[in-house]
Amino acid sequence: MSTANSVEHKTTLGGLRRILLAILVLGVIGTTAELLLLSHDEGVLQLIPLVLMAVGLFVIVWHLRSESTSSLRALRVSMLSFVLAGVVGIGLHYRGSAEFQAEVDPALGGFALFRKVMTSKAPPALAPGVMAQLGLLGLACTYQHPSSRTKVYRKY
Repeated sequence: MSTANSVEHKTTLGGLRRILLAILVLGVIGTTAELLLLSHDEGVLQLIPLVLMAVGLFVIVWHLRSESTSSLRALRVSMLSFVLAGVVGIGLHYRGSAEFQAEVDPALGGFALFRKVMTSKAPPALAPGVMAQLGLLGLACTYQHPSSRTKVYRKY
């Protein structure tokens, strides 16, 4: 790759990274606002996504200001925690909805119960997937980030 192409490649990746981070910030703020408006703070488990969003926003701002190796690692860890929380949240939402649906109609079971749970609006079974999506978006922001390259020193 020529020097001109290399500079253009770095500039393009940097621009895409900034756009992805802006989308991530909007997603985190929007999701946090929605969770607060829905009073998603009625127990410790419901506070986890709110805490992760606050930590994630802090880490994003830190990374934008410093772009250090430490901030990049923290961003990756926080985004992995978003993904994990999203997956666990889907399970918790599904279980809560399944218990409620089984209480309402004890005859439900198998695929009929699954379908009822998946189409239920309270709690929406797949809503926590937004956390996982935001986490994956954040991880995409760190792809081939200049701060992740370690310097190798040779002794001659």
